[in-house]
Amino acid sequence: MTSNSISPPEMRSPGLQTERLRLVAALLEHLDAELESPEALGLLLHARVPEGWPPGEYDRGAIEFFRSRLVENPEAVGWYGWYGVRKAEGMEPAVLVGACGYFGLPDAEGVVEIGYSVVPAFQKQGYAVEMVRALAMRAFAVPGVAHIIAHTSPDNRASIKVLERCGFSLIGPGRDPGTIQFRLEPPPKIG
Repeated sequence: MTSNSISPPEMRSPGLQTERLRLVAALLEHLDAELESPEALGLLLHARVPEGWPPGEYDRGAIEFFRSRLVENPEAVGWYGWYGVRKAEGMEPAVLVGACGYFGLPDAEGVVEIGYSVVPAFQKQGYAVEMVRALAMRAFAVPGVAHIIAHTSPDNRASIKVLERCGFSLIGPGRDPGTIQFRLEPPPKIG
């Protein structure tokens, strides 16, 4: 590749691996494609995009939020949206199962906020737990990250269960009315 050629998004986007997932940090190309159509996003991710995309609270407004933040700060790739792609299995192609991410860089107190959403057909299969654990480990690897927070509604039992399975603790009312906040402390240092 020559120095003036442009590499494809999968070569420039940070990635994480879990047992069943490939997590891909959203680049502007991903977000623009996603705003165009699910099929355009699927081509960039080399994955099938199922019915019901985008899932839950990861809606057009969230996609536009992540896009505007990356336009303002292109060096912050990896601190906004991520795609959870289930790896191909046998004859089953790779498939986009969820979205997750941070709401931005750590704040002055070292707080990072996380969010996640899974396509209905892939809920209750542990994918949200895999995504949240991977992003938590990534965040805690950054010096100065003190803890991770997440907000949900008290009646969203599935979201609460994901947070509890990932080690988050309920700390009280959330920032917005009708929400509750959970917090995850960093793992203890060994040695």
